[in-house]
Amino acid sequence: MVTGTGIGVGKTVVAAAVAVLAHERGLRVAYVKPAQTGLDYGAIGGAQLSDAEVVNSLSGLGMSDTHEFARYPDPLSPAAAARTSGWPTLDMGKAAARIRVLARDNQLVIVEGAGGLLVRYDDDGATIADLARAVEAPVLVVTSAGLGTLNHTALTLEALAHRGLDLAGLVIGAWPAHPDLAARSNVTDLEMLAARPLSGALMALGSKPFALLASAGLAPAFGGRFDPADFRATVLAAYGPGS
Repeated sequence: MVTGTGIGVGKTVVAAAVAVLAHERGLRVAYVKPAQTGLDYGAIGGAQLSDAEVVNSLSGLGMSDTHEFARYPDPLSPAAAARTSGWPTLDMGKAAARIRVLARDNQLVIVEGAGGLLVRYDDDGATIADLARAVEAPVLVVTSAGLGTLNHTALTLEALAHRGLDLAGLVIGAWPAHPDLAARSNVTDLEMLAARPLSGALMALGSKPFALLASAGLAPAFGGRFDPADFRATVLAAYGPGS
């Protein structure tokens, strides 16, 4: 399960990075977006891509390996978007059942939530945390690098622990090319919050093949070569602790 500390932290790119590294190792991989908001069905193939289409494009997975269970046109939480559109909310029980079927046919199923861990999917308050518990999935948390991330990350990790969910790792979804003092300081503090080294830090998409960025940005547990100690040392050596 891939979740974030909020919107715009890089969840989809991290999900694609996990997918491409697993796919390159010869694993059968499926990607699931339980609910996509901010797009209508007429947008398929249009200028704005869905998260499933982005993952498909970056990872090399076939369209039959990427799945979207519900889509709503308004850029809101899934529960609110369903309400404003007048369409049914996502049935979490059916979503969990479909994910279990995919897990029987694939060696890895990556499920990307919408927004953060406790975003509501229906009027009863179901969240991606509930889905993770239903399918017994560890949760990979994607966070941002800059100012404000420590509180958002701490709250997300506390919510995970309170619900008895396993933390698969903490990844900075978009490490800036020119990190400011807050970002550099946060590398150490994020590891303290997670009580473990970072599981990755992805650089911005650029001219390098995506598989190389994924490999450099994710830890060996996910098939990459990211070394948190080297990353930390490089950041400090390049900029100094207070420069």
